[in-house]
Amino acid sequence: MTTFLPLLPVREDLYVLYRGPLASCNYDCPYCPFAKRVDPPELLRADRADLERFAGWVEATTDRRLSVLFTPWGEGLTRSWYRETIVRLSHLPHVARVAIQTNLAARTGWLADADPRVAALWATYHPGQVTSERFLARCRELVELGIRFSVGVVGLPDHHAEAVALRAALPPEVYLWVNAAEGHVYTSAEEARWTALDPRFGDSVRPHPSLGVPCHAGETAISVLGDGTVRRCHFIKTPIGNLYDGTWRAALRPRPCTNGLCDCHIGYVHLKPLELRDVYADGLLERIPAAWPLPATRP
Repeated sequence: MTTFLPLLPVREDLYVLYRGPLASCNYDCPYCPFAKRVDPPELLRADRADLERFAGWVEATTDRRLSVLFTPWGEGLTRSWYRETIVRLSHLPHVARVAIQTNLAARTGWLADADPRVAALWATYHPGQVTSERFLARCRELVELGIRFSVGVVGLPDHHAEAVALRAALPPEVYLWVNAAEGHVYTSAEEARWTALDPRFGDSVRPHPSLGVPCHAGETAISVLGDGTVRRCHFIKTPIGNLYDGTWRAALRPRPCTNGLCDCHIGYVHLKPLELRDVYADGLLERIPAAWPLPATRP
């Protein structure tokens, strides 16, 4: 007599980019519209409540293998509820990754309570807002804690020397990425200088034509607002459902992009013809290519 083992449920992968109403930041970068914004207490209370509700949804949605990236307009890790949520979600067996975009201004010791196999950071260095010594000290703390993280800079001409020094000071296993500065047109020489620091700079330096292009967004990746509104991505405003009434499930399907251009990493990384999911694999949310470090960067 043959005994058949019960089939285990297949968990489909879903990438979730979450952005609540938080917009305050402790930095005043001239290239950021949310610099030094101060959120009123009622908005902070609403942001905390929204995040708590979202974390509950993540805990309850066990039929998917979830990867969550927090993309706040402001700085989330200066708020205790983001730190607590990252720790909480990192211990869920159906969460493959939980990451956040951050300027690393906040202390990092809280990450000792997170699962280092799941929690990760997408960190950005902002010259003029913090000393390189202080920023690098935070990076060393992350290395000691065993937390996966990438470090990036905005590719402005005045940032190049700082970026070169940062690359030299970081451990070779830490990936340094460069975002093309909005509105800046790069000469071939400038592009080569930045590419020497970030081999993937070419992905960022020119917007990607995207109208009619197949995209994972709306199929295996979604954007979620604090009230549960689900969009295909942050850059297509039309809702496709709501997280909390279950309508997001029926809305997931292959779709071509409806925008003419896609010029932000968290958008174009999902364009199917670019095959960037293969480039980043498990490092997709924290922006670390699977093949990093490159052989030439190894000591």
